[in-house]
Amino acid sequence: MAAGVVAAGLLSGPAATARTDPNPTLTTMSVKSPPGGANVRVLIFHGSAAAGDESPVVNAGIEAIEKIGLTGPTNQRYKVEATSDASVFTNETKLGRFNAIVFLTGGGDVLDPEQEAGLEAYMEAGGGFVGIHDAARAEPYSDWFTGLVGARPAASSPTAAQRATVEVGDRRHPATRDLPVQWKRTDQWFNWAKNPSGDVHTVARVRESTFQPGSGANGSDHPVSWCRDYDGGRSFYTGMGGTVSSYDETDFRTHLRGALLWTTRLVQADCKATINGNYKAERLTQPNQPGQNDQIGEPHGLVTAPDGRVLYIGRGGADSSQPVITDWNNPDIGKGKGQVHVYDPATKKVTLAGELTVFGNKGGGDELVKVEEGLLGIELDPRFEQNGWVYLHYTPHSQLNRDTRMAERRVSRFTLDLATNKLDLSSEKVLLKWPVQVHSCCHSGGGMAWDSKGNLYIATGDNNSSGFSDGYSGNNPQPNYKGVSFADARRTAGNTNNLNGKILRIHPESDGTYTLPEGNLFTGRETDEGGGKTRGEIYVMGVRNPARISVDKQTDTLYAGWVGPDASAPSTTWGPAKYDTFAVITKASNRGWPYCMGNKQPYRDRNLPDPSKPLGWYDCDHPKNESPNNDGLVNLPPVTGNNIWYSPQGGGPDFPRDANGVPSYKQEEATYLLPWLKGGGQAAMNGPVYRYDAASSSGTKWPAYWDGKWFVGDFYDADQPRNAVITDPKTHGDGGLPVHSESLKKIVPIGNDGIKNLMDWKFGPDGALYVLDYGRGFFTSDTKSALWRVTYKGGGPTPAADQLARGTQ
Repeated sequence: MAAGVVAAGLLSGPAATARTDPNPTLTTMSVKSPPGGANVRVLIFHGSAAAGDESPVVNAGIEAIEKIGLTGPTNQRYKVEATSDASVFTNETKLGRFNAIVFLTGGGDVLDPEQEAGLEAYMEAGGGFVGIHDAARAEPYSDWFTGLVGARPAASSPTAAQRATVEVGDRRHPATRDLPVQWKRTDQWFNWAKNPSGDVHTVARVRESTFQPGSGANGSDHPVSWCRDYDGGRSFYTGMGGTVSSYDETDFRTHLRGALLWTTRLVQADCKATINGNYKAERLTQPNQPGQNDQIGEPHGLVTAPDGRVLYIGRGGADSSQPVITDWNNPDIGKGKGQVHVYDPATKKVTLAGELTVFGNKGGGDELVKVEEGLLGIELDPRFEQNGWVYLHYTPHSQLNRDTRMAERRVSRFTLDLATNKLDLSSEKVLLKWPVQVHSCCHSGGGMAWDSKGNLYIATGDNNSSGFSDGYSGNNPQPNYKGVSFADARRTAGNTNNLNGKILRIHPESDGTYTLPEGNLFTGRETDEGGGKTRGEIYVMGVRNPARISVDKQTDTLYAGWVGPDASAPSTTWGPAKYDTFAVITKASNRGWPYCMGNKQPYRDRNLPDPSKPLGWYDCDHPKNESPNNDGLVNLPPVTGNNIWYSPQGGGPDFPRDANGVPSYKQEEATYLLPWLKGGGQAAMNGPVYRYDAASSSGTKWPAYWDGKWFVGDFYDADQPRNAVITDPKTHGDGGLPVHSESLKKIVPIGNDGIKNLMDWKFGPDGALYVLDYGRGFFTSDTKSALWRVTYKGGGPTPAADQLARGTQ
């Protein structure tokens, strides 16, 4: 259908010419506010600086937009007029009739200064703007128009139409909520001279690994559609729509429909949620007074109470003025204070609630000197407001055996005085305890979380060194201290009869005992291989150092992250490099360590009499624990692949596999399935799944855009992840890759004066994000150790309810 005959009453006229007078006298426009009304109209402007016939793309776009306006619910329909005559922008009466303007232009200098001033006046009055594809090339000399469209195409953008995958990250905006999260389509894909993400609200990105972006590639964050409230009005831009066939696609028309619903004021939408300037990161705690830990200990975990209080723990490292004892002959070796602090938002004051005497202050150095035990985790009882019960996961110094160098980890319940914020240390009820070797560190775990059924998940590390296996599997059976191996994770994480290197699940009872829920990995009563070789508390085995776990109580899905070993590169002899790992866990499972990592990538077996000699590759589907240090089952549950893994080389390393399924582990053959992250120095810090509370009146809660997104991060803040991801519920329990990711590094700020060393992060009942920054030293607290809060200040959806074109929706 020709552009000039789309509908009766279309505006017509010649295309605008390029401006010639750099200092014109501009007409003062007075467009009614807000433009348009209940009789919703959309103006399509298709003027072009280039001479010649109308583009077939323009014709297709006009036809599609008109058809969109004639279909759908009656209260969401609109009329369309189209013109190539830019004089409409200086006719305030005519311009004020339109609820939204669509730029379907071929680019170039299409408005003279007076016409651009008219468009600006229209936006200032509360108008709506939709730019499609080449609209980003229009008005190339105008900074204001650059702000309106959001970004300019790079000169090196590819010109050929290519099939690619669009990641639709906004599951709320009407332009994207009904689209596939992974949307495969053919179009022309612009690269951007400057990435607009963070200055605009990006609703969709194109995945560069699925097409050829050329030399001007934007990388893992390649926006393709975005919106924002701009200069009084609403602006939506999509880089799609560069081909005639685009306008025949049902999904692309759905995309345009949603953009027009918002810009015409037919519906509200949030186009502020990912704009960096709409977030405020505020440090809540001050540095400690000299020689004291009045504000914070060595940061190690936090939990938020229903009334807004934040309880956070210090592992046990002293401040730099305190002595560190490393001599095993000294009865005070490693003695430290595991501290619980309470931040009260009502008073903005911190109370030192209590101190546990822990084995956790043994300083730095190699793995035969330092220690990562101490106060490791904290959770509050589901009825905390009534009973004040606090659960602590810690290593008491009183249970240290200096002769055997064994200690005890335990989970205990204490009572907090809700009026004074003081912990009653005499109220301790020990729920669960188990032995751990402490001759050598590391990897103590510590995270805890509740599900909606009152089950408590407890993450325990395997506390073994990988230094005796060159940083690979950690399966050397040989080094031991007085008969207990400290380098064989098959004794711990890979052992069905050992509680270390696991995520446990128990149901605490009111009397301080616990019962076992149905559905754990073992019952503890298995008769396999003679019986007595399993522990019923185990929900997940094969995890190395799961310091942070969370449960989404809406689905009761468990989310976890754990730290990998130390090998800096893959080995064709021994297996994968160090992988830090995140997993969505929907059922009891074996996550692989020390047999397999990532997406079921096996390590090489080793054993006595010569642990330096490689044996066969582990079978991830039928793993066997044949360590001489194993007192559990030989035949283990099959390994479940994990969702996110990363190494110093990149995110999601994968390799070609031979006929037996063994990867080549040749670095030059690697494919990186998750290009948005990598490691180096790396320490995975799992975060929460955000759930938006519409009933909350909090003025600082994060917006609904983030609902259902999983926060994954790393202790470090350079190339390491600090991202919100979307996973597919159909595949994520089986190790399916995330389908979308976006960086949080401008919102949860990185850098020495920001949150550089992320130790824990959780949302509070106010919908704000609370974050612990560990500080800049190790095994201590310093002036940068702090509790932070990240709040949203962008306001609600737009337009305001009283400015909707057809009533409140």
